[in-house]
Amino acid sequence: MQIRLIISTIVTLLSISCSNSSKEKASAEQENKNEKEVSTSTRKNILFFGNSLTAGYGLESPEEAFPARIQQKIDSLKLPYKVIGAGLSGETSAGGNERIEWVLKQPFDIFVLELGANDGLRGLATEATYQNLASIIKKVRAINPDCQIVLAGMMVPPSMGSTYVKKFQAIFPALAKEYRLFLIPFLLEGVGGEVELNQKDGIHPTSAGQKILAENVWKVLEPLLQ
Repeated sequence: MQIRLIISTIVTLLSISCSNSSKEKASAEQENKNEKEVSTSTRKNILFFGNSLTAGYGLESPEEAFPARIQQKIDSLKLPYKVIGAGLSGETSAGGNERIEWVLKQPFDIFVLELGANDGLRGLATEATYQNLASIIKKVRAINPDCQIVLAGMMVPPSMGSTYVKKFQAIFPALAKEYRLFLIPFLLEGVGGEVELNQKDGIHPTSAGQKILAENVWKVLEPLLQ
């Protein structure tokens, strides 16, 4: 009888223990599910719209381009943001103005505009570049009036002539002022003209160069994420 009582007691305790364990497991799973739901519902999107610099032209992996490096910084800080890359190699401001409406079909909260470099390298009229970029900004605001827009400033080589160089460089601060944008003074700061940080074409950054681009962007972008 005593042995049966002991066995019965052990079985009862094990049953209670298993029941509690199952409840704890179910509770933990539900908590994780709730956290994921909250994370997904509160997560915001950062849309990077640009040319080959944004696309990471010539790199071994897209993860080496500055938008992906921004995502790595965001993840390390556990901030609720997802980076969406929309870079197209060879894109001009005119091409971007034609493409933007399709890109804006996805939800976004912060918009990073990186275009104009190809205009400058081709010596296109600065007035046209200004108007194309302004048109893109207006279309973005029409879709999402509350979004924050970051504009990446660019420069052209001195070989384009001093008059053109000054007019081109003036495009970006003028746009930032007119449309109340957050300005990255020069996206390629610390990289442009540095042989060891650029690929053989002397135009597109290496992986190390893209890392510096990410830092240049992060200085302006980080305060907007806090």
